[in-house]
Amino acid sequence: MKILLLLLLSNTIYAEDYFLNLKGKPTQGGLIIAHTNDSATVKVNGQSTNISEDGYFMFGFGRFDDKDIKLAIHFQGITYKATIPVTTRDFPTEVINGLPASKVNPPTEVYTQIKNDNIKVAKARAFMYESEDFLQTFIWPSIGRVSGAYGSRRILNGEPKRPHYGMDIANIKGTEVIAPAGGIVRLSETGMYYTGGTIIIDHGYGLSTTFMHLSQVNVKLGTRISQGDKIGEIGMTGRATGPHLDWRLNLNKTRLDPQLIIAPEYDG
Repeated sequence: MKILLLLLLSNTIYAEDYFLNLKGKPTQGGLIIAHTNDSATVKVNGQSTNISEDGYFMFGFGRFDDKDIKLAIHFQGITYKATIPVTTRDFPTEVINGLPASKVNPPTEVYTQIKNDNIKVAKARAFMYESEDFLQTFIWPSIGRVSGAYGSRRILNGEPKRPHYGMDIANIKGTEVIAPAGGIVRLSETGMYYTGGTIIIDHGYGLSTTFMHLSQVNVKLGTRISQGDKIGEIGMTGRATGPHLDWRLNLNKTRLDPQLIIAPEYDG
């Protein structure tokens, strides 16, 4: 069995062997893009995963994941194994006041809408689109101040709530929002209860990005878009106290940190 050599530099993983290459951040919220022989079969923590026609596949570490990921690549009658260690993070606490009481604890009459919104989001993220758009170098979807971080513990109007799973970019209403990579629009809604104007883009093989609180939604469901295309404008629709973009990254059901896949500073 061949031994996989891992090199960790500044929390970034670079790994290379004849049968497997890895690149990404092996930390909570991190996405790893892997490459192997296109005729191999792959299991991640014992579960079979899809690989692209060129041999690429992905896996990631969720907000609370604290266990290593185990890979098994079966190729030409031999199973190669590798263990990918995860590093934990210290997440900040964000205190947000001034929200309407109905957005913190919604009234019963909107439960149906919230349920329907969640169903739409789940369907949008359930596609298995066989595209390698995810291999593009993602760019910032908008310009502005980073006002909220992935994984932060949130206290809304004094009440502890679930962690925040997005990167918030604050700017004035109407600031352009662009596609950080190419893909297919799987969700295009203007009035979701919590997230207001909302877009989901499918970048292939289970990787999607979500854009929330938009004042304008400028793309239609099913549209094929390219990196840099305008998709909407920053707003404060849904549950928001000021104009900003809440940008999220998902690999199937795993919520990842979009800030880890872009340059540290906006360079558009």
